Amino acid sequence: MFEQAAIAVQDEKGYAKLHSLFDAAFDVRDVEVLLSRVKRARLRIRDYESVLKRGVKALCVISAGFAEVGSEGAGRQRELLALVRAHGARMIGPNCLGIASSAVRMNATFAGRQFPAGRAAFSSQSGALGIALLEQAQQRELGLSSFVSIGNKADVSSNDLLEYWEDDPDPDHVLLYLEAFGNPGKSARIAQ
Repeated sequence: MFEQAAIAVQDEKGYAKLHSLFDAAFDVRDVEVLLSRVKRARLRIRDYESVLKRGVKALCVISAGFAEVGSEGAGRQRELLALVRAHGARMIGPNCLGIASSAVRMNATFAGRQFPAGRAAFSSQSGALGIALLEQAQQRELGLSSFVSIGNKADVSSNDLLEYWEDDPDPDHVLLYLEAFGNPGKSARIAQ
């Protein structure tokens, strides 16, 4: 699922250095996941556009300040999603906890611990519940194959994840915590 580089941008100062990071360290065509971790949602859409133009095909946007905060944030979310789609990319989030995969030993979340490897995939719309479950999984040595926090699920939805995990050999079980179904009929068909 996430077999290439994950770039963590820790704060606004680091975010401002995004271009030089790519120029100095990466051939962006090899990067599949861009992890945006900005303290405040003063997103510069042009920075996402620049990265997408250089070949990034997946974004995991942890930043808050989008549709969950009202009409102005919803406008930012629509603008970012339109940009992502215009470049043929996909986006997890915004306003999510991040992603993790035991198969590639990647924890691109702001949860403090890596969970043990296992045969269950887990997705949570709630970051707080996601953190609690990941902590309990680590403490109780319950293994997970992957974790995806979908937050506002502006693009990638639980249905997308169910379809992905159906073909993924790593999980035998899928756990979902959802606050709402976007398309309950499709969810039921996929789950069968």
